[in-house]
Amino acid sequence: MMMRGMVAGVALMAAAQGQALAAADAGEAKAILMRSIAFRTVEGAGEVPKLAAYYAGLLKGAGFAEADVVITPMGETATLAATIRGSDPSLKPIALIGHMDVVAANRADWTRDPFVPVEENGYIFGRGAEDNKYDVAMMVATMAQLRKEGWTPRRTVILLLSGDEETAMVTTRALAKQYRNIELLLNGDGGGGLLNEAGQPVLYTLQAGEKTYADFEIGFTDPGGHSSTPTPGNPIYRLAKAIDRIAAYRFPPMRSELTRVSLSQSADRIGGAVSEAMRLYAESGDPQAAALLSERPEFVGQVRTTCVATMAQAGHALNALPQSAKVQVNCRIFPGVKIEEVKAQLVKLIADPSATVTTLGDPVASDASPLRADVMTAVREAIAARAPGITVMPGMSSGATDSLHFRALGVPSYGVSSLFMKAEDGFAHGLNERVPVAGIAGALGQWDRVIRALAR
Repeated sequence: MMMRGMVAGVALMAAAQGQALAAADAGEAKAILMRSIAFRTVEGAGEVPKLAAYYAGLLKGAGFAEADVVITPMGETATLAATIRGSDPSLKPIALIGHMDVVAANRADWTRDPFVPVEENGYIFGRGAEDNKYDVAMMVATMAQLRKEGWTPRRTVILLLSGDEETAMVTTRALAKQYRNIELLLNGDGGGGLLNEAGQPVLYTLQAGEKTYADFEIGFTDPGGHSSTPTPGNPIYRLAKAIDRIAAYRFPPMRSELTRVSLSQSADRIGGAVSEAMRLYAESGDPQAAALLSERPEFVGQVRTTCVATMAQAGHALNALPQSAKVQVNCRIFPGVKIEEVKAQLVKLIADPSATVTTLGDPVASDASPLRADVMTAVREAIAARAPGITVMPGMSSGATDSLHFRALGVPSYGVSSLFMKAEDGFAHGLNERVPVAGIAGALGQWDRVIRALAR
């Protein structure tokens, strides 16, 4: 009895110490987040290297060797890489990634200065609070804590921070090329948890795929002339026909391991005819089920490639026949489909040999990542420790993150953000961006568990 009492007392003391340590870590992580927001890391401001230097100082202060924290300047931006070396050099490293840059914010539009972080009513406000400085701060704090503890994993763990994810992704491409031989990538800028109106966790989504983003421009030309003498070659009329054909077309429905699992698990939460359609499509690919899902904006992108006209330009004078007309079409391409295949389909739809169809920029195709058992288990166990009983399901996003360029090089990449939010609190890229303070301790625990599980 006495020995059991002593053991219980030691356990209670250890638990209390653990809780105190977690609280201290949460306070430090919150301070890192708020300090991060204060750096105006928008394109052209030149402050990404300053933020990288701030993080480097924190990591070195926690015990990282000088050689293990590397800042690489790239024009007005930069990347950062911080390494905890593993005991088994034969194993490929795992990497964490986030981005230090943010989208622009106009002070006149905000209630508060977007680059003066404010804690108010349980939230931290500021540009980049959600996208992506919350998880960057959590990763930096977690890596610092692991280094302080003297933790030595079997696999090397590398923290990578990009500097222009919101714009050209030049830094992302450079990081992907340099670290293409890693075992897997864990991205803090994808996935995440959902809170209900009462602030309770109800769902966690692990991002295992992204649709490929591609823009095309369709153009028509004509000699033009005076508007009083119309000709049959009017570029605006020809363009209108092309737009109508694109608007009426639906790309064929598609399924993957990711969409089958995601739709099956989502079906249990939706209810009604949509739920049945999700379940039926996941099981058999039923075309009628796909058609029903495609009528819903929130589901159409999950079952097929989509292309939509987003901008148009035509004519040069009110009293002149147009000499040119063009439209830009934005496509979100199902993982595994080649960009050139979509372009070829647009050419076929337009059915006008006089049209020019041009791919804008340099889009990169990205396949979905496999639902690896080790990753799914590590994330499920970390979420179960944080929010017992909630569903953890894989998902595919329509936007692009840093994972895009790693997946394109064959690196399995997973969005495992530690941010839990209410649906109505998501203001990334918008006004008065904010994140809840209450989840910081849980976020640190999540990152700690996932990193330890996958690096052991």
